[in-house]
Amino acid sequence: MAKEEKTNVMRVLTQKKVEYVGHTYEQDASLTGAEIAAKMGENPEAVFKTLVTQGKSKSYYVFVIPVEKELDLKKAAKAVGEKSIEMLPLKELLPLTGYVHGGCSPIGMKKFFTTTFDESLNKLDKVYFSGGKVGFQVEVAVEDIEKVIRYGTADITV
Repeated sequence: MAKEEKTNVMRVLTQKKVEYVGHTYEQDASLTGAEIAAKMGENPEAVFKTLVTQGKSKSYYVFVIPVEKELDLKKAAKAVGEKSIEMLPLKELLPLTGYVHGGCSPIGMKKFFTTTFDESLNKLDKVYFSGGKVGFQVEVAVEDIEKVIRYGTADITV
């Protein structure tokens, strides 16, 4: 029997004794978050994407939002007390976080950055986000996220 592949995110969740369900889908970098949610048969409002930004102060911030939404840069900047923020250039993502585009997760980055989930998280019992590798998603109870990372919630989407 083939051993299930574990990503760093899955190892961190296991180490923190957080129950999760791993989901895989056919790896295709062109898939949108909504298409991934559909492949998994899940409500796109519960499937989140992880975005990394940099503020005017040069500090980095992580925002985790539903896949069908867009990050409102003004609201996001306000949520973290910055004058402005911008999306991190793609070429800087891997060296900074250890993750590639499409496989970025709020859990298990090289370094912890201030993390904010969209406030819609508060209406959910479980959430799905990247398992740390393209083709992998993890399903985690919302109440368990705080066992792994510190985060806040705010109205940060368009």
